[in-house]
Amino acid sequence: MDKHQRKARWYFGGLASVGAAMVTHPLDLIKVTLQTQQGHLSVAQLIPKLAREQGILVFYNGLSASMLRQMTYSTARFGVYEAGKDYVKTDTFAGKVALAGASGLVGGIVGTPADMVNVRMQNDVKLPPEQRRNYKNAFDGLFRVYRQEGFARLFSGATTATARGILMTIGQIAFYDQTKIYLLATPYFHDNLITHFTASLVAGTIATTLTQPLDVLKTRSMNAKPGEYSGLWDVVKHTAKLGPLGFFKGYVPAFVRLGPHTIITFVFLEQLRINFGTSPS
Repeated sequence: MDKHQRKARWYFGGLASVGAAMVTHPLDLIKVTLQTQQGHLSVAQLIPKLAREQGILVFYNGLSASMLRQMTYSTARFGVYEAGKDYVKTDTFAGKVALAGASGLVGGIVGTPADMVNVRMQNDVKLPPEQRRNYKNAFDGLFRVYRQEGFARLFSGATTATARGILMTIGQIAFYDQTKIYLLATPYFHDNLITHFTASLVAGTIATTLTQPLDVLKTRSMNAKPGEYSGLWDVVKHTAKLGPLGFFKGYVPAFVRLGPHTIITFVFLEQLRINFGTSPS
């Protein structure tokens, strides 16, 4: 059997996403810091400021939470998508979108607690020392949020996180699969690294554009102090004070982070599939 015909195991997407997160975490931290600031520091101003004030390791603040988020969020959405192929026809783009949307819904809910702790740990870098939460790691953050703010607080921002998860999974997985099919249908592409890179670059661009407004709202909601916002609409109004572009704040670093993250994830995933996947039924 040609090993390129192998199918991915349900947990391969989670493993690939963890590997990608370890590479792109500094970019994610910069994106979160840009989104939560009310000032107008650019990326070029922010990076040297953080490095000068807190050292180079500051860019890996919250790495444990980022990895935990991928273990929950991405394992769930990729796992549901792979398992769902046995029950949902994905030979059409509409079928891929429907299954990806359902997968993103599950992943968004499952991944919200780790995502909230991830946002908080990354955002600590820009707070005054006396206001920092100083979570030791992701599990310490989850325990302290539960103990100090209650169980419901662990799912703060779940609405926007879930909506974002749906759009993200459609943009990444459904568009990756469909783009890969289009590329392989031409005589110029084969099931190799070039095709995987091209399809994932397209998917990363689409996913960033679809999710950026919700990503901004999610980040603000998760990082808010208890009672700072009365609800999701209050977060929208607060963000709207920055103008329409406020909803796309941090778009460039978001793409710079999500583009490589998407590419690395699918490159890792395809290598896992080709080398360790199961035989097609």
